[in-house]
Amino acid sequence: LKIKKTFVLLTNAPRPNKTVRNFLEKMGMDQNLRDHVFTSGEAALNYLKKYFLSKKFYHIGPPRDFDLFNLFENNKCENINDCEYLLCTGLFDDHDKDLTYYKDLLGKHIKKKMICTNPDLIVDRGNARELCAGSVAMVFEKMGGVVIYFGKPYPEVYNQSTNNNNKKILAIGDNLNTDIKGANLLNYDSLLVSNGIHRKEIKDNGIDKITKEYEAVVNFIQSELKW
Repeated sequence: LKIKKTFVLLTNAPRPNKTVRNFLEKMGMDQNLRDHVFTSGEAALNYLKKYFLSKKFYHIGPPRDFDLFNLFENNKCENINDCEYLLCTGLFDDHDKDLTYYKDLLGKHIKKKMICTNPDLIVDRGNARELCAGSVAMVFEKMGGVVIYFGKPYPEVYNQSTNNNNKKILAIGDNLNTDIKGANLLNYDSLLVSNGIHRKEIKDNGIDKITKEYEAVVNFIQSELKW
């Protein structure tokens, strides 16, 4: 703010912008920061309103994610056999560690498209590592299914979040698969926060080896990022 740069807080959260802003307000983030939030959920919602408004879907994910899709509540199927497409926001609370469950669940529905609102494979919450919607989507793709992704590293979320035409942009994040790969795909400069999700890999093997393994180009590195 002090150096008068435009910025976006881009998150792979399967929630509307408003929900995440309210959450950040409770955490004590200033309004002039949280007003710049844009979520993968918001990008997916815009797409669904345009192309899937009247189609029946089956929701894969915890009930808390469903606030994103209240507009579509009447289109939700309780039985996966009745749906026209699959909407994945995460893992079910009672099946949040075993991806084999999803392989069995989705086996007969490969012909249906899956909308994935969070491409992250994993996330760290404190010291606990959890699977994300991207892990379920990856299982579906490996079985031959088609997934439409919303969130980093896919271009749609960047294009919706800000006017990025002819601008020099720096993408900052700790995830090589999403934050840094997204920057690479859109030809942005990238800054990796090294003490994040890859901290153990970087500590054990060094940054050069890890970035080659992930096929990601990192322009700048810093250990921490705090607001």
